[in-house]
Formats: sequence, C-alpha cells, structure tokens
Amino acid sequence: MWTIPNQITLFRIALIPIFLIIFYLPLSWSNFGAFAVFWLASISDILDGYLARKLNQSSAFGAFIDPVADKLMVVVALVMIAQDYSSWLVSIAAIIMIAREVFISALREFMSSIGKRDIIAVSNMGKYKTAAQMLGIMGLIWQPSYDIPLILFYLPHEVINYLSYGFYSIATILTVTTWVSYFKAAWPELKG
Repeated sequence: MWTIPNQITLFRIALIPIFLIIFYLPLSWSNFGAFAVFWLASISDILDGYLARKLNQSSAFGAFIDPVADKLMVVVALVMIAQDYSSWLVSIAAIIMIAREVFISALREFMSSIGKRDIIAVSNMGKYKTAAQMLGIMGLIWQPSYDIPLILFYLPHEVINYLSYGFYSIATILTVTTWVSYFKAAWPELKG
C-alpha cells in the first residue's frame, strides 16, 4: 500500500488545503502560488502513474485513490474559480464539469458491479478533455496581470488570459462530448 506512487498520490491530496490557503492569502503573489501548487499536483498525477507502471507498483489501493485525488483537486479548483470569477459562464462550465465527474464515477461503479467497466474505459477524448481542463484551470487560477518572460520572447498577459478561457471552453465542450459518449456506450446495460 505504501508504494512510491501511492505516497505521491497521498501527497497530492495533502496539497489541496495548501492550495486553498495560498489562494486566499491576502498577498500579491497568492494567485501565482496557487497556480504553482496546482501545477505541482498535475505533474505528480503524471508521475505517480508513470512510476506505478515503471516500477511495477500498481495496486488496488492506487487504482482507487488516484482518481479520487484527481477529482478532489479538480472539483476544489473549479469551485474556487467559480466563486472567484463570479461569472455565470465560468460557473456553468464548472457545474457541467463537476456534474460529469459525479455522473461518470457513478456510471463506472455501476459498470464495475456488473463486470463491464471496460465498456466505458478512459478514451483519448477523455484524455484531451483532462489536458484542456488542467491548462484552463491553471490559467484561470493564475490570472497573470503582467507579461510572462520566456526564454525567447515575452508572452503578453492578454494572450495567457485568452488561452486560459480557450482551454476552459474546449474542456467544457469535451466534457459534454465524453459524457454523452460514455452514457451511450453504457446505455444498453442501463436499460436492461
């Protein structure tokens, strides 16, 4: 149970209160600090999956706790963003994404109970949704109000803001698309 990948996953869960505390600190760098913590959590998600395969340390506990950690961090970030932006568009997108996570989790549990979880295995479209979601959330958390110095050029903060909203919008569209796709795949079992 205490494999390296599982410890990284538990570390990701421990980052959630740190993420919230930093975001709400009355400091000029709180948004960037929260962005950095969310980025670290995202990288740790990639790392724990890679190490579980590479070190042959996959476990039942890891298969359970990894998606829990992912969903907890994303849901907390979406609620925080919706509250911070006070925009109905941002809030509706957050509600759609959270509702989809709850629905798909329940659907996977049901399909597992009848031995047909593979019918709704994670698709490439689901992976694209997750990537767009993470990039959109990170940009909306950061809210840079200054140009970003990169090695070869400066990236105007307006570009970062447009990209953040763009990825957030793409994630919302892919959320609905994958939601419908998984539901259609499971429908024969649900109506039976």
